[in-house]
Amino acid sequence: MSKTSTTTPLPKLTDLAALGQAAECLRVLAHPHRLRMIQMLLAGEFTVGELASACELPQAMASEHLRLMQRCGFLNSEKQGRKVFYRVTEPHLKNIMNCIESRFDAPTAY
Repeated sequence: MSKTSTTTPLPKLTDLAALGQAAECLRVLAHPHRLRMIQMLLAGEFTVGELASACELPQAMASEHLRLMQRCGFLNSEKQGRKVFYRVTEPHLKNIMNCIESRFDAPTAY
């Protein structure tokens, strides 16, 4: 007796090169300090000093985190006088953070 195939049609698949780029940017986000910075920047503009303070990091380390996120196109910066302000430019970060917060910001049940 022959077995009949009941294969489900494949959904529309994203190009592997695009998925590779997405994976690289998700790796950049996958750091607690960067996620905290994104949380803050979704609420407004902040300087590297303000972000470093909130993350309890030296400014040089905070700058490196910001540089990595800028390279992925998540952020941009604008100099105003002697200060540089960072802001989110990737609108989809709000959805990603909503997902993270709804999953991991829930009270721990014991």
